[in-house]
Amino acid sequence: MTLTRLHLTQFRSWARLEIDTDQRPVAIHGPNGAGKTNILEAISMLSPGRGMRGAAPADQARKGPDVGWQIRATVGERHILTRALPGQPREVALDDKPSTQMALGSLMRVIWLTPAMDRLWSDAPEQRRRFLDRVTLSFTPGHAEDALGYDKAMRERNRLLKDGVRDAGWYRALELQMADMGAAITRNRLDAIARITAAQDGAETAFPAATLTLLPGEGAADDPDPDSIAQRLAEGRSRDMAAGRTLTGPHRADLGAYWGPQDMPAALSSTGEQKALLLSLILANARALSDESPVLLLDEVAAHLDADRRAALHDEICALSAQCFLTGTGPELFDTLRDRAQFLSVARDGDASRLS
Repeated sequence: MTLTRLHLTQFRSWARLEIDTDQRPVAIHGPNGAGKTNILEAISMLSPGRGMRGAAPADQARKGPDVGWQIRATVGERHILTRALPGQPREVALDDKPSTQMALGSLMRVIWLTPAMDRLWSDAPEQRRRFLDRVTLSFTPGHAEDALGYDKAMRERNRLLKDGVRDAGWYRALELQMADMGAAITRNRLDAIARITAAQDGAETAFPAATLTLLPGEGAADDPDPDSIAQRLAEGRSRDMAAGRTLTGPHRADLGAYWGPQDMPAALSSTGEQKALLLSLILANARALSDESPVLLLDEVAAHLDADRRAALHDEICALSAQCFLTGTGPELFDTLRDRAQFLSVARDGDASRLS
């Protein structure tokens, strides 16, 4: 469904912003610090979780934690409200009725790419797991519940380990929960990788296709069988107790990416190729979700792309069944979108952002 209206109140640098959009790409340009990324972050808050910056709600208010903020949006015929009042957790309402963040995942499929993600292939495995889980969530909204349930059971098991509890009954109950949800997490991840791979195959694109794999690491984290997960957890209790934490399971997984005829690991590629690989995956993610009309957020995406690849990217965006929002420092970065996009110019006015 298409996002047709966005209304911000006291969110980040925006005291107030109201924009109407359609299915065309939206190119947002202005100097650094003008508030471009804050618009993309607000759109990302129309999905479950903490959005593209991973910020706590209190940190997103324009005047600080004692003010609060509000985002209203129209998506298709649905009306979304999400807000955080001072000292309160984030709230969600759909069509003026209280709802949950999980419900947003079924309403909008939001995909984003930020400059911080440029380090994805050289960062710690935790960052790649988060990226993979975000991709997986775009395909399977229920993945978030599996992940939350697994993490809760693992925290309780880790507490028993640290406390030196040896009662097998306590562990068995938690390990069965972890095994069921851990197997679901792995199946969801493998399905997401398969769908990204299929979306890359046969696509005419200027960006290199990546071969993706779920790396097991030290904890057999690619195991989709609940029985073998439960057995491995039981057999590893002594070792885990010595470490004070659970050393096997999907929380130890890593995402591998390779490209080219030599299967070059992404971590060994140049900065430009790493950016191109990441863009390729993001575009494949949107292509695989074409029936869902996803929303694509590309923050400062022109970095590390030459003019030819920028033009190719713009062509691909226009060919996608997706609504796309892009940011850049100047309108010249979007020249090849000139007649195909909606342009918004953003400037800073004192301590607040405004449309110029």
